[in-house]
Amino acid sequence: MKEEQSAKKKWKFAVPHVFVILFIVIILAAIATYIVPAGQYDTMVDENDRTVVIDGTYHVVDSTPTGFFAIFQSIHKGMQNTAGIIFYIFIVGGSFGILHATGAISAAVGTISKKMAGREYWMIPILMTFFALSGAMLGLAEETIPYITILVPLMVLIGFDSIVGAAIVLLGTSAGFTAAFMNPFTVGVAQGIAGLPIFSGLWLRIIFWVIFLSISIWYVMRYALKVKKDPTKSLVYGIGEPVEPAGSMEEMTGRHKIIFLILLASLVGLAIGVIQFGWYLTEISGLFLLMGISMGLVGRMNLDEIAEAFIEGCKVLVMGALVVGVANAILVILQEGGIMDTILYAFSSSIGEMPSTLAAVGMYAIQCLLNFIIPSGSGQAALTMPIMAPLSDLVGVTRQTAVLAFQFGDGISNIFTPTSGYFMAGLALARIPWSKWVKWIFPLILIHYTLGAIFVTIAHLIHYS
Repeated sequence: MKEEQSAKKKWKFAVPHVFVILFIVIILAAIATYIVPAGQYDTMVDENDRTVVIDGTYHVVDSTPTGFFAIFQSIHKGMQNTAGIIFYIFIVGGSFGILHATGAISAAVGTISKKMAGREYWMIPILMTFFALSGAMLGLAEETIPYITILVPLMVLIGFDSIVGAAIVLLGTSAGFTAAFMNPFTVGVAQGIAGLPIFSGLWLRIIFWVIFLSISIWYVMRYALKVKKDPTKSLVYGIGEPVEPAGSMEEMTGRHKIIFLILLASLVGLAIGVIQFGWYLTEISGLFLLMGISMGLVGRMNLDEIAEAFIEGCKVLVMGALVVGVANAILVILQEGGIMDTILYAFSSSIGEMPSTLAAVGMYAIQCLLNFIIPSGSGQAALTMPIMAPLSDLVGVTRQTAVLAFQFGDGISNIFTPTSGYFMAGLALARIPWSKWVKWIFPLILIHYTLGAIFVTIAHLIHYS
C-alpha cells in the first residue's frame, strides 16, 4: 500500500522549470532545421531606419541544419546577442533594490493606511492605484509580495477578508504591469527589439491603463462590500488561520519624501531623454543607476549598504534576465538553420489571408498562450518580438500594435496560472488556496482577456504607431 502511494507521488505531474521548457524548444528548433526548408526574405531599411522584410521576396536557399554541439553553443550566442538587454535588466532591477531598501515604499503604504483610518473602503482604490503605478512605471512584481503580510491582516481586521488584502497587492500590481505605459522590463524591452523608440505611444497606453485598472478596482470593491455586509459571503470564510502581520507600519519621513521626489525627477528626466534626445538602454540604465545611488545616500545608507541593496535587487531578476538570453538561443538556431524566414512566411501566409484586424487579434492570442509556458515578460519579448515585429509588417499591423499585443498577452495570466512563481508565493503568504482564488478571479480574468482583445483591435484600427 505504501509502495503504491509512493509510486503515485513519484509520478505526480509537475510543470517543468522555464529553463527546461526553453531547452526542449531549442532541441526541437534544431531538429526542425533538418525538416523545414530553408528560405529567406529580402530586406530594406525604412524611413525610420529600421530593417524590414520586403513582402513577396521570400525564396528558398541552401539548408544549413544545426549540429549537435551547436545546440549548446547557441545559449552563449543568445546571451551575447541580448547582453545589452540582460545588463539593462540587472542595472534597473538593482537600482529599484536600493529604492526598496530605503523603506520608502513600505512607509508610503503605512502612511496611506493610517491616513485612511475610518475610511477603510477607500483604501482599496488608493492602494491598488499605488501598486498599479509601481507596476506600470517601475515594472515591480515580486518586490510587492512582502506587503501582503501587512495588508491581509489589516483587511481582515477592518471587516474584509484575506482575498481583498491579497488582491490589493497582486491584482493592483498585475493590472499596472499588464497595461503598463513605462514598464522597463516589458514595454521597454519589446519596443527595443521591435526597433521602436523606448516608451513611444505613451498616450494610448495611459488610457488603456486607466480603463484596465478601474475595472479591476471595481471588481475588488464590489466583492469587499459584499463581504463587509455578510462575512459568510467570503470565499475563504472559516478557512485557515489569520495571517500574522509582518510588523508595525512606519509612516513617511522627510527623507522618504525626498526619495520619492528623486523618483519623480528621474521619471520626468526619463521621459524628456527618450522623447527629446532618443535615449536608449545605455542612457536609461545610467539614469536609473544614478537614481538608485542618490536614493541610497538620501536614505542614510553607506556605500556598502547601497552595493548590497543593488545586488539584492539584481537577485530578484536573475531568472528573468537569463531567460532573455536562453530564449534568444532559439532564435539563433532558427536563424543559423535558415528557417526563421520560412516560419515567418508560413505565419504571414496563414494570418495574411485574414482581415488585418483578425491578424492583430491572432498575434495577441498567440502571446496569451505563450505566457502559460514562459512566465518571464522580458524572456517572452526576447523570444517572440523578433518574429512578431517583421510579421506585423507583412500582415499590415503596426509594430506598436504588435508590442501592445505582446504586453497584454504576457501580463493577464500572471495572477492566474500556477506557473507564475511570484503569484503562487503571494497566495502562500496570504494562506489562500489556489482553487479558491481561481474561483474568485476567473470572471475578471475573462474580462481582462476581452479588454486586451478590444484594446489591440482599437490600436490596429487607428494605426497606432
